[in-house]
Amino acid sequence: MRGIKILGAGMYMPDTVASNDWFSTILDTNDEWIYSRTGIRERRISEDKPNWYMASEAAKRAVADSGIDPSEIDLVLAATCSPDYFYPALSCLVQQQVGAENAAAFDINSACTGFINALDTASRFLEDDDYRNILIVASERLAPHCDYTDRTASILFGDGAGAAVVTKNDKPMWSYLSAKGDFFNALWCKVDQSRANCPLLKPDTLPEGLIDTEAKTHTLQMNGKAVYKFAVDAMETAVNKVLAKSGLTTDDIDLYIPHQANARIIESAVKGLKLPPEKVYVNLEKHGNTSSACIPTCLAELKADGRIKDGMTICLVGFGAGLTSGAIVFGQ
Repeated sequence: MRGIKILGAGMYMPDTVASNDWFSTILDTNDEWIYSRTGIRERRISEDKPNWYMASEAAKRAVADSGIDPSEIDLVLAATCSPDYFYPALSCLVQQQVGAENAAAFDINSACTGFINALDTASRFLEDDDYRNILIVASERLAPHCDYTDRTASILFGDGAGAAVVTKNDKPMWSYLSAKGDFFNALWCKVDQSRANCPLLKPDTLPEGLIDTEAKTHTLQMNGKAVYKFAVDAMETAVNKVLAKSGLTTDDIDLYIPHQANARIIESAVKGLKLPPEKVYVNLEKHGNTSSACIPTCLAELKADGRIKDGMTICLVGFGAGLTSGAIVFGQ
C-alpha cells in the first residue's frame, strides 16, 4: 500500500518584490486591472540568484524542519521547467548543496504539475525498502522566460522554490495523473538554439505558425483562453478522479491545495466541485504563479503555521504546460 508522510517542508522566496504598481511603470496596466483578473498583488523576482540556489535554500530548510540528517536522504527529486543547466540535473546540484551524499538524484519536468508528479514518483520509490527518506524540491526562475512587453503573461509569474522531505506512511495515498499533448501549443517556451555554431545544423522543423516573431524564439508563450478552459476542467476532473479512486468524498478532505495559477481558475473549480472555500488554501496574492513551486510553498507556509497536523486528509491538485494535470490524496 502506497502512503507518504511529510516530515519537513521549506521554501525560499527572493527579496525583490514586483508589485502590480511596478508593472504599471513598464506596461499599460494598473493594480486594479491585474488583481481583478488574476488575484495577484505581487510576485518575487530573483535578480541574481540562480534556480539551483533557490532550490538548495528551500531544500536545506525542509531537511532542517524534518529533523533528519542529510546523509539519511536516499533520493533527491527536483521538479523544474526553468533549469540553469541542461546538465547536470538540478537535483544533483541540490544533492551537493544539501550534503545528501548517499542519495540518488534526478529531475522531473512537467511544468506546473511537477510537484504532483514528483510526489507520485516518490511514493512509488518508497515501496522499495532501499528508500526511506526522499527530498522533493520544486524550484522555478521564470523571470528570464517572460516577455516583459506582454502584459497577458508576464504579470502572472514569479520566482521561488519549495521543498518537502517525505517518508513512508501506513495511511494510504491515491493519485491521478494526466497529459494532453495535443494542446502543447497552449503554453510553451522553446529552447533557444540560436548560438549553435555547428555548420551542419539547419533551422528547426516547427509546427506552422508556432514561431512568427523574434520574441517567440526565447520567451514563454501562452494562449490564455485555452489555458483557462483546460485548467478549470482539469482541476475538477483530477479531484473527482482521485476521490473516486480513494472512495472518499469532497467532505472527507480536510485541506485542498491547488496550483496557484489564477484566482478565477481556482474560484471556478471550487464552485464546480462545491468545495467549502475555507478548506482551500491560496497564497496567490503575494507570490503569483511560481509553476511547480506553488504547491510546496503552500505546504511550507501551512506547516510553519501549524496547520498541517497528523490525522489530516489532504488533496493536492495541479495543472500546467503539456498540457498536464494531476491530483493526490494522502493521509498525513
